[in-house]
Amino acid sequence: MREIEIDKVTVHVGVGESGKRLVNAENILFEITHQKNVRALSKSRIPTFGIKKGEPIGCKVTLRGEKAYAFLDAALAAIDHKVYASQFDATGNISFGIEEHTDFPNMTYDPDIGIFGMDVCVSLKRPGYRVSRRRIQQHKISHKHRLTADDALSWMRDRYNLEVLE
Repeated sequence: MREIEIDKVTVHVGVGESGKRLVNAENILFEITHQKNVRALSKSRIPTFGIKKGEPIGCKVTLRGEKAYAFLDAALAAIDHKVYASQFDATGNISFGIEEHTDFPNMTYDPDIGIFGMDVCVSLKRPGYRVSRRRIQQHKISHKHRLTADDALSWMRDRYNLEVLE
């Protein structure tokens, strides 16, 4: 019950506008993750950039299970297995960015499409975390069972040979 596992990996591409660039970003995200994505809508109106409230300005995918592990292997290879300690939060999750989608294997640069960066958020958990999320007989997780940043950092170092920069 103390083993750490990946709950989910969320991949987000923010384009900032709808139209052809958003469709291109959706196609790239599908090629990388092999899963259908969901459009991310703007929460507020920003007239300076011509963004209306509720307008699609990005896309995201949530990966679970074996797809999450496979994608994380490729994503960490794209950033050369280097992250900062500040990218781990207090509950053991990690977030990092990938500057160019061309860093992934089998992805080439196409001038008609352009270059897209993406945010990757990895949520870690221990078995039994469902107790805090279920509807019936919901309970709190004890402090001994909760993940910390140090737990997540050591697990990532052991499993993925991650180099943590200060």
